[in-house]
Amino acid sequence: MLGSTNIVAFVPTKDAEKARAFYVDVLGLRFIKDDGFAMVFDANGIMVRVARAQFTPAQFTVLGWQVKNIEKVAAELQDKGVHFERFGFFEQDALGIWTAPTGDKVAWFKDPDGNVLSVSQHVA
Repeated sequence: MLGSTNIVAFVPTKDAEKARAFYVDVLGLRFIKDDGFAMVFDANGIMVRVARAQFTPAQFTVLGWQVKNIEKVAAELQDKGVHFERFGFFEQDALGIWTAPTGDKVAWFKDPDGNVLSVSQHVA
């Protein structure tokens, strides 16, 4: 039933101005509108609603992007000021990318509200 419909992603924010600048200027999402409850962005055809809320950021990934060349994307994000998270319980490369035993690669970063986001590259 829902497998053939579009998904809508939700991310909370306490500071809409900072969030809008980050999602547009740093991540490159296209701003669509602000409906008063949330800012709506287009992420390659997926609606991302960054909703105004009082919240405590989750300590896990809430939104991620699958990319074809994670090293290139991570370097470009770093050039825009993104800091990749470092975890002491597994090895990450100089860019902050972790390679799983399967060969999949993931790097985590936070938005201005402390939401954990990620970029990942998956083996076929």
